Amino acid sequence: MTSTADLFDAHPDLVQVCEVPWRHFGRRRRFSGPCLPLWANEDHRPVLACLSRPGEGRVLVVDAGGSLRIGVLGDRLAGHAVRNGWAGVVIHGCIRDSATIDGMDIGIKALGTTARRSNVEREGSLERAVSFGGVSFEAGCWVYADEDAVVLSPRELSVAGER
Repeated sequence: MTSTADLFDAHPDLVQVCEVPWRHFGRRRRFSGPCLPLWANEDHRPVLACLSRPGEGRVLVVDAGGSLRIGVLGDRLAGHAVRNGWAGVVIHGCIRDSATIDGMDIGIKALGTTARRSNVEREGSLERAVSFGGVSFEAGCWVYADEDAVVLSPRELSVAGER
């Protein structure tokens, strides 16, 4: 995958850069795919429901309200993502079980980690746009993530000269 910096340089009028200080988890340092947005504030159950379905190379983008209190993804859910073919997960919130996730073949961007999980069930909202970091993530847009950033494009991109 081309770097997010190269994608931005080649397509400055298309690419939006998410202005969030991400931490990276999992073995995949770079990942990309069509966006599936999910709003799931401080509850892992909507994330589990999504990751239990075929990912088909998509990127699940979870708006957890920027919460640093509750982890909405742990090693069990990350395992579902790997088994079901998700390209990666971007979480505007926290994860748990980071040491185990770091050994898995998945790419995850999140704000941080916590030990706490949710014990209050809340409804999630799937496929409506979620917004954070100055970007509105809509279903079907393309998400690109690497060591530097998470960027969004309305369509799949390439850089001249890339294979």
